[in-house]
Amino acid sequence: MDLGLAGKAALVTGGSRGIGRAIAGRLMVEGAHVAICGRDAAALERAVGELRGQAVASEAGQKAHGVVADVTGPGEVERFVGEAADALGAVDLLVANVGGSAGGLLQESTPEDWVRTFDLNLFHAVRAIRAAVPHMERRGGGSAVSIASISGWKPGPRAQYGAAKAGEIFLAGALAWELGPQRIRVNTVSPGSILFPGGGWERFRAEQAERFAEFERREFPWGRLGTAEEVADVVAFLLSDRARGFNGTNVAVDGAQGRPSAF
Repeated sequence: MDLGLAGKAALVTGGSRGIGRAIAGRLMVEGAHVAICGRDAAALERAVGELRGQAVASEAGQKAHGVVADVTGPGEVERFVGEAADALGAVDLLVANVGGSAGGLLQESTPEDWVRTFDLNLFHAVRAIRAAVPHMERRGGGSAVSIASISGWKPGPRAQYGAAKAGEIFLAGALAWELGPQRIRVNTVSPGSILFPGGGWERFRAEQAERFAEFERREFPWGRLGTAEEVADVVAFLLSDRARGFNGTNVAVDGAQGRPSAF
């Protein structure tokens, strides 16, 4: 299926590793121009080089661009969107991928942990979409996907993370109504537990092999965790006009996972 993404300008926050890197690579293979951001300059440079190697042959000449940025810093998301728009010449597609959690359980976490977690997830997505909208309007519309989590509705430890992800899911539904007249679609993809090199689940498997194996058997009907590429395929589809009937939708990519935590 041709998704019609060739020549589109796509931005991915946190695109140097993990799910974000897989999404950026999928979009590059589909023929899009891609800009990514990340905090680690060396990792970002390496990822951009890999993306250029994935570029398909085209007369237009695909572009890959990287911006060193911490999306929780004041003005950093806006700077990324602005620099990416200048480098690619436009913004058609946006993936708010950065996420994470700070602090422990309720009594062990601080107010600062909760603010940090919301900054990483919900607030960064708000800022990214807000910054991208004027660029999309100039193009006659656009498409944004926020990477949430099944933790947004399947309870597990660290309530601050699940609450922030639930906020991202609600955000997409609300903005779909608000931005629909500008022909800008907003959807959410909620991965389950995703295994990728250097990720938290890989570390957990290495450090607690028996507990990981029990979790994998208990919570996954297919007997395995998901992959970043499986998430990337769904995101690419949702961004495309092939999915123009999807707006304000949350799509779980979890392999029917039961609970989001091994604990």
